[in-house]
Amino acid sequence: MSTAVLVAAVVGGGVLLLMRRLFPVQKAAKLLRFPAGTMRGKTVIVTGANSGIGKALAGELLKLQARVVMACRDRRSAEEAAKDLKKAAGPEQGEVVIKHLDLASLRSVRRFCEEIQQEESKIDVLINNAGIYQCPYMKTEDGFEMQLGVNHLGHFLLTHLLLDRLKASAPSRIVVVSSKLYKYGQINFDDLNSESNYNKSFCYSQSKLANLLFTLELARQLDGTGVTVNALTPGIVRTKLGRHVQIPFLAKPLFYLASLVFFKSPLEGAQTPLYLACSPEVQGVTGKCFANCKEEELLAKATDDRAAKKLWDVSRRMVGLAD
Repeated sequence: MSTAVLVAAVVGGGVLLLMRRLFPVQKAAKLLRFPAGTMRGKTVIVTGANSGIGKALAGELLKLQARVVMACRDRRSAEEAAKDLKKAAGPEQGEVVIKHLDLASLRSVRRFCEEIQQEESKIDVLINNAGIYQCPYMKTEDGFEMQLGVNHLGHFLLTHLLLDRLKASAPSRIVVVSSKLYKYGQINFDDLNSESNYNKSFCYSQSKLANLLFTLELARQLDGTGVTVNALTPGIVRTKLGRHVQIPFLAKPLFYLASLVFFKSPLEGAQTPLYLACSPEVQGVTGKCFANCKEEELLAKATDDRAAKKLWDVSRRMVGLAD
């Protein structure tokens, strides 16, 4: 028994030490406080709003009396999340609208945008939050590698199809959720769909770098329209995003305990997108990336104008916006 306890202690200590090396303890995020009614009369679309950062963000926007369009693939999950959010938001709250959106299907994206055009007279904020992380090799309905398809191309088309409504609603904002893991990616223009070689970590990083390059080029294209676009890296957050990551069964309890210490809560992770959606401090700011509600300096590959324009042109062709 004593040997088993000793082994468990050594292994557990090693795991915790490794976690501390990989994920330095993050300072508790300061929760933002905006005046009641800050978002009254404003319509905000949040993709992936049924769980994780998206759900926490939708809840905060609801408390600020926004009309929140929850754009989700799983309608049942979205309905359950909406019940939770409305119950927690208190008597003075905004509205919740649930819409089906599958970013792995360009047909679904187009249908969603058609419905929004018909039903919403304006869009004040579009938050591209939904994502998939390190999944096994799969393709979207349209034949794209899944992480690139959902994290970049689906949102790319979504944003384009809503641009006219965003411009008509100016001043309006677009918020793009990226990740610090962009640092480990490159845009492989020779094989964007990773058909010759698939590395799930690289493909996630590639998609998050694509988010930043998209933000860069979109900001340039929207100059003077009154529509701003900014990206953010939320940090390491306890969400279901990592559901495809395989963790040994015996290590799961230790990993869970370590996540409580080293990871942000979904509410903490939602603070920067909330800041970019609501704060007057970033009115007129565009083409930037933020972390912990402050502007973040990016690596050169994320500020490469030529790569951003090339990716823009390639993406337009891939989603059917250009021949």
